[in-house]
Amino acid sequence: MRERVAAIIERDGLVLMVRHRSKDASGRHVGQEYLTLPGGGIEPGETSADAVRREVAEEVCLRVTDATFVRRVEHRQDVGATSIFRAHVDDGPAALGTDPELECTCPRLVGLEWIPAPGRGDWEGPDVWSHLKVAIS
Repeated sequence: MRERVAAIIERDGLVLMVRHRSKDASGRHVGQEYLTLPGGGIEPGETSADAVRREVAEEVCLRVTDATFVRRVEHRQDVGATSIFRAHVDDGPAALGTDPELECTCPRLVGLEWIPAPGRGDWEGPDVWSHLKVAIS
């Protein structure tokens, strides 16, 4: 099972999302775009809190000062789970980082967006998936 982390970073009623490109049939990241919370896989020997700090630094160039566990969400078809943390970060602007685990030369991370934040209870409710990954039409 793949274990992942995701960070809820809120400012002024908005939540920070990373714009990604999905893979197309060729295996390159040139497909449809979607938004997701900053995050990624937990590396061997790493705690989930350490993974949140590393992933936020890599993807949005912010330093996490405090990370509070919110909940763990099982993925569909039993392929893993995502532990969601509410992350407090240093002041300053977010900037698009990189995904060093990515082995292809095509851009997967293509932008950042601040979107209206769901209510606190929405992260704990049954529709949490609609907040973790947002399709862009």
